[in-house]
Amino acid sequence: MDVTQVEKEDDKKDKTEEEVVHLRREIGLLPAVCFIIGTVVGSGIFIAPKGVLINSGSVGLSLLVWALCGVLSLFGALCYAELGTSFTKSGGHYTYLLETLGPLPAFLRLWAEFFFIRPSVASYVSLAFGRYVVEPFYAPCDAPTVLIKLVSILGLTFVVAVNCWSVTMASRTQVTLTFIKMFALVLIIVPGFIALAKGKTENFQNGFEVESITLDRLPLAFYNGLYAYGGWFYLNFVTEEVINPNRNIPLAIICSMVMVTVCYVLVNVAYYTMMTPAELLLSEAVAVTFANRALQGMASVIPFLVALSCLGALNGGFFGAPRMLFVGAREGHWPPIFSMIHIRRHTPLPAVLLLYPMVVVVMLMTGEIYQLINFASFSRWFFIALATLGMLIHRYRFPLHPRPFKVPLVIAVTFTVVCFFIVGLSLYSDPWNTGISCALTLTGVPVYYLTVYRYRLPHSWRRFFDYLSKQLQILLEVAQQEVRTY
Repeated sequence: MDVTQVEKEDDKKDKTEEEVVHLRREIGLLPAVCFIIGTVVGSGIFIAPKGVLINSGSVGLSLLVWALCGVLSLFGALCYAELGTSFTKSGGHYTYLLETLGPLPAFLRLWAEFFFIRPSVASYVSLAFGRYVVEPFYAPCDAPTVLIKLVSILGLTFVVAVNCWSVTMASRTQVTLTFIKMFALVLIIVPGFIALAKGKTENFQNGFEVESITLDRLPLAFYNGLYAYGGWFYLNFVTEEVINPNRNIPLAIICSMVMVTVCYVLVNVAYYTMMTPAELLLSEAVAVTFANRALQGMASVIPFLVALSCLGALNGGFFGAPRMLFVGAREGHWPPIFSMIHIRRHTPLPAVLLLYPMVVVVMLMTGEIYQLINFASFSRWFFIALATLGMLIHRYRFPLHPRPFKVPLVIAVTFTVVCFFIVGLSLYSDPWNTGISCALTLTGVPVYYLTVYRYRLPHSWRRFFDYLSKQLQILLEVAQQEVRTY
């Protein structure tokens, strides 16, 4: 046995750096900033204004919700900057729950992510992409739903192919799409503020209409706003692939979130300059309606830019989320095949491919996009709150643990309390969707005790899964990492 181990070590020494199978550190500061901005600025700013306005009840309160969601997301991002520099593994939420609160919460986060959070999130981004590509060709009539879903699946297929092919290609695609989407935001902000400077302020006259404010629906307004900011945590999924993570993770998070918050508030001000609240609520594609009013000459370009923006968010999600599954499998919480990477492409191929059919199924089943947002948000924000609570507990229990970046205590406590408050209120505001989300998360408890805590599957099942795993490994040309990257 010792001789075999020595031979394996000699084999590794003989291999060049390019031949050794492992995930490489290829993400610098600019790709990291573009990765966060490109994932955050997706379909949300073009879809969620309607959801925020419906649930907040007034223009002024909706703008306040947008600003507060930005501040709250920045607080959360700073907490995750500390977690990302304290724990050097990839995996984001899963890794932090595992290191601070133990294996059961971590497994439940993994379970929820891949059985309904990730399919739901990817589905409504894909559907937004399909809608913005197809609808301009059918305006003013309604576009066929089947065609929208077909185009959505084509966009999803492209993103999956890029992320299976190369980390470098996925990174370069993200940088390119990020610059395109920032151009789209500027194209909305500039004409809006030109109109504002000319005195077009009638939609802001009664900004805070007290009688229209519905406090019981306010958490849903925050959910829609926070959905638009969702993605600030994706860089933590790929910590092991970031160059100099102790410097680049906090810097990328702070730069990107400040930029996104400012842009989002300015974009919403531009929307309300050109549209009344009633018109915004009637619009199925807010950015397109805005373009028809403010950019007659370029109105046809805006849907195309928004579609590319959605594609960038989808690409960021598929680049980051499979790393959580990859790390979960490496820790023994998921089948080992998902902890393997392609021997030449160096991408976590099985983890990426698992998501594809799940997203397609949810996309074909679903109808109302706002229900998807509320459905996925409960579990997502509950586990984010648990992760930051775990960070506070870990600080207390292990005060000497090295923390290259340390967020002020007041920010961490404020973010954690607000998250739990929003999650609690959502049970009152939308008990049906949040109840289903909670119940689906808890279905992971018996699975954990049967397959992880004590492996109690029948022997015939084990043989079948082992055989299937070996065949998939051969088919996909994947292998375990040969170098420890954390």
